[in-house]
Amino acid sequence: MSRRALTAIAGLSLTAGLLGSTGVPAGAQAGTAGEAAAATPAPKPPKGARAVVRISPNPTVKRNQEVTITGDCGGGKGLKAVLAGLDREHPVLRNIRIVEDDPKGFMAKATLAPRIGNGVGPVLVDCGGEAGVTLLVTHV
Repeated sequence: MSRRALTAIAGLSLTAGLLGSTGVPAGAQAGTAGEAAAATPAPKPPKGARAVVRISPNPTVKRNQEVTITGDCGGGKGLKAVLAGLDREHPVLRNIRIVEDDPKGFMAKATLAPRIGNGVGPVLVDCGGEAGVTLLVTHV
């Protein structure tokens, strides 16, 4: 993996870690619910990191289970690749197939690796100019 790709993955992972469940940066979540509602909306992600990724089912509960990866490219050219995990020797997902590469609504299918354990791992998409990341939770 190139140094540039690793830098992009690290940046996307950091962005995912800093965003809370409400889409507001983690540091801005302190306070009451009324304060959170009155807070300004979260800023848009930087150019190059605007693709949106979802996985279903998430969390997963069976080895070799098929999962569906969906989302949109956030201005990118279309789904080019799906990467799961950071270790090429022990990938989280296998048999990744892009079913629909439409930038406004892509879909890919994959199966969980047969030796996957309990944990959390990143799933990244490359949309030709925009990238996105989400976390896949496994309870097997």
